[in-house]
Amino acid sequence: MGTAEPVTPVGQAAEGELRIGWAARSMPVLAGIAERFARERPLDGLRIAACLHVTAETAVLLQVLREGGAEIALAASNPLSTQDDVAAALRERGIAVHARAGADLQTYYRHIHQALDIAPHLVLDDGCDLVNVLHTERVELLGDVVGGCEETTTGIIRLRQMAAEGALRFPVVAVNDTRTKRMVDNRYGTGQSTLDGIIRATNLLLAGRVVVVAGFGFCGRGVADRARGLGARVIVTEVDPVKALEAALQGYQVEPMSRAAELGDVFITVTGNRDVIRAEHFAVMKDGAVLANAGHFDVEIDVRALRELASAVRHGVRPNTDEYVLPDGRRLLLLAEGRVVNLTAAEGHPAAVMDISFSAHALAAAWLVTEGRGLPPGVHDLPSAIDAEIARLELAAAGVTIDTLTPDQERYLRSWRLGS
Repeated sequence: MGTAEPVTPVGQAAEGELRIGWAARSMPVLAGIAERFARERPLDGLRIAACLHVTAETAVLLQVLREGGAEIALAASNPLSTQDDVAAALRERGIAVHARAGADLQTYYRHIHQALDIAPHLVLDDGCDLVNVLHTERVELLGDVVGGCEETTTGIIRLRQMAAEGALRFPVVAVNDTRTKRMVDNRYGTGQSTLDGIIRATNLLLAGRVVVVAGFGFCGRGVADRARGLGARVIVTEVDPVKALEAALQGYQVEPMSRAAELGDVFITVTGNRDVIRAEHFAVMKDGAVLANAGHFDVEIDVRALRELASAVRHGVRPNTDEYVLPDGRRLLLLAEGRVVNLTAAEGHPAAVMDISFSAHALAAAWLVTEGRGLPPGVHDLPSAIDAEIARLELAAAGVTIDTLTPDQERYLRSWRLGS
């Protein structure tokens, strides 16, 4: 399907190596896994196709997989998050990288095809685009695939639908659904990095503003919590009554989007669904309202409807900020073209967060090719013992110690005969 993107300009790889080295300082768990993989070589002779954000943290993960013996080809899961200097550094290390910042949609899918040209045994995905292409356009490669891993809530939604329809042809580990990943990555990582992207793009003071968070899953909880911590008044919108109840009990104002649209100063979508903010919502928003998406795909804010409503569009009023002027003179500010704001307007999650998420990827890949080869096609949880191992390694790296059960306590928990 063609060759990898050229490395330009000269010197970019050196800049990428500096960025990768900085990230690696905050990823001690992956460093420990790399040492283990170098000894045990669990991925020896295996080919891995990955569709992930091309960032310094991803580079650290790929190096761990190489230590385990894998050959790797990488495509970007979002062209606006690609760090070209990191891509250049990875190519210098001998990893096939098919990605460049700002690639159009046609080029984006060409890169995914190029990554799949490796004829993978394992796939690592972030949003299910690679798995989708594999099942629709590259079916001749399915016979060699042992399994895969999925990083995002959006991807898991798509994979579960594939499995329900009998379309998914191999087992996929739901890395996103591990307790450590949901807690640290989805909640704390997304919460911090989303607001980081919004502040970088706008330089707004959030204290005293009304921030509308659409969706109160793990990511939405993190965004709402961080926004409240910065002094914002937070309104949550939800379609799930249980999540809406949780938001209300945590003290958030819960409203339908039709009402929240009139009240908000900043809107953040974190749902994994499309058209969460639509034309009827734009019609009642305040002048200067900010629109940001923290979901994986750029479908949560109906950008096409916004474009059709606008009488003028002023691109780049600030970096990653476009101003849509409505016929009545109101201005709505769209961040990062409606794409995932934390990776487009900022740098994504801190490396310490990705240390946990990518440790799950690395251990899941090794588990799939050793103990998980007999799994049927479908979406599978990572064994809880591996999840607990990641937490223990992270605590040890942070110098944190915890209690252990005494023999009497273990016997008590195993017995139903012992009571008060």
